[in-house]
Parts: sequence; structure tokens; C-alpha cells
Amino acid sequence: MSNNSNSPTIGAVVIGRNEGQRLIRCLEPLNHQVHVVYVDSGSTDGSVVAAKALGATVVELDMQQPFTAARARNAGVQRLLELHPQTQLIQFVDGDCEIVDGWLHRASEFLTEHPEYAIVCGRRRERYPSDSLYNQLCDIEWDTPVGDALACGGDALIRVSALKQVAGYRDSMIAGEEPEMCYRLRHAGWKIFRLDAEMTLHDAAMTRFDQWWKRNKRAGHAYAESLQLHHLGKEKFRLREVASIILWAMILPLFIVLMVLMFSAYALLLLVIYPLQVIRLSMSYRVKLTGKNAFIYASSNVIGKFAQLSGVMSFYYRRIFNKSKKIIEYK
Repeated sequence: MSNNSNSPTIGAVVIGRNEGQRLIRCLEPLNHQVHVVYVDSGSTDGSVVAAKALGATVVELDMQQPFTAARARNAGVQRLLELHPQTQLIQFVDGDCEIVDGWLHRASEFLTEHPEYAIVCGRRRERYPSDSLYNQLCDIEWDTPVGDALACGGDALIRVSALKQVAGYRDSMIAGEEPEMCYRLRHAGWKIFRLDAEMTLHDAAMTRFDQWWKRNKRAGHAYAESLQLHHLGKEKFRLREVASIILWAMILPLFIVLMVLMFSAYALLLLVIYPLQVIRLSMSYRVKLTGKNAFIYASSNVIGKFAQLSGVMSFYYRRIFNKSKKIIEYK
């Protein structure tokens, strides 16, 4: 749909599974603005019925095939373009998010005025950041720099011509499919921009440590898989992230253990490097965060390396022994 003959035609692809009321909040404002395709991945909570009642076109993924968010998004694009081949821009939204009023107009206006950009995204915020420490960490994480960017997240407005040029998301990726696609777009000559504008409200609903751990594990898996795919490129995509994980969560702990075994238990004092790293990161984060939030975020980043290592090791284990990949869910 478009507001006038000079506006680009916009559609939306929403993906989800068992999002309940979050999905209704997501679909209601979108259905009044654009054509919406909702891709469901085996929900058992009535999501399909709810989406149809709200006027969305529903695609139910064949769950006999391995599920990934990437495959869901591609299936949504395919169906949307079958029904509305004139669509020029697609707003991707996760089912636990709600588009902020005015975002579609501002984002589509940017892409119309800047044909060299494939993707525009904005500020994603947590709906309930004060409900838990983990929700608060997500809200901090979403606050990335404004301007030219290397990647977007799950919520973004994307140009259909650019999406077609790189054949969309990589179906096989169980996580990190958005930055990986952005990598391919950038190397095809496209650009990505983050506006200083409110885009979506997200409901992480993360209240437990094990959820936070799984989310970090998923990130580690995504870094390792992206590196494996593009390690021969000049950019060495995700090499820095994987190297940092291995250094902090594997090499340094093994080194300290070795020092203890070879010399003395006093070598355990070397563990002070971890709180020192938290302090160092806290000081750098205080440019945009309060002292408390800077400390919380720094602590999460340091401790999170160990969860991410489990994701890295999971990826290489499955690759070496030819095991099938399974999605890592934290909800």
C-alpha cells in the first residue's frame, strides 16, 4: 500500500511463534497501513487464527523442515511478492515487536530520497526494561549508533530490488541472518543506515539467567557461522568477535589453570583481569550510559563471553561431526 501515487509501495513480513498478545499488538497497527504477511512457525497458542482475524495473509511453515527465522522471512517475502508484485519496500518485524506510529513514513521517505541505501532501521526499545535486569540489557544493546551502519537487526525496512539481488536471507542460518545478509549487501555496493527515530517496541520477556545465557550462546553460534562463511573475504567478517570470545573464555582461563598447576595457587590472582576488564569497559560505556548501567552492561559483556563460547563450540562440533543445526531459543 502507499499513501499517494508518488510513494513507494510497502508491504510487511512478520514472523513469530507462540507470541500471544504480543503478536496482536504487532499486527493491529500494521494491518491499517500496509499489506501484511504473517509467517507462523508451528504456534500452538492460536496465533494463526488471530493473525487471520486481523486481516493478515498467513503462511504456515512446513515444520518437517528445519526451522530458522531466515527461512520464515524468505517465505514471507515470496508470498508477499506473489500477491503484490508491485511492492518496492518490505518492513520486516519480529512478532514480539510493535511498529511505532510514523516510522513507516519516515523510513520510506529516507529510502526514496537515498537510492544507494538498501536498508534503513531505527531505534528498537524494550517495552518493559524495568521488569528485569535482562530486559534492561536488551534495551541498552538496541541503542546502536545513528548513521551509516554495517548491519541491521530483525526489524528493518528493506528495498525489494536489493533483497532480490542477494537472494534474501540465508535459509540455513539459525541466528545472525540479518548481519550476514547485510554483509552480502554491502559487498554488492549497497549501504545501510540507522535513523535517529523510534522504530519498534520489543518485548523480550526475559526474566531468568538461563534465558540470558541461551541468547548469548546463540550470538556465539552466529559469530562462528558467519566467520566460517566469509573468512576468506578481506573484511574477515566476525573474526574479531570470535577471537575475543576464544581469548577471554578459553585461552585466558586455560592459561591461569596451567599457571596454578605448574607454579602456585597464587596464580589465581590472575583472575583479577576479569574485574579489571569490567571496569575498563564500564568507563568506556559511560559516554552514553549512567554509571550503574555502564557497569551492568560491561559485566554482561564479560560474563557473556563464556556463554558465547558454548555457541562457538556448538557450531564447530556440529560442523566437524556433520550434525544438523538446531535453533537456540531463549523464550
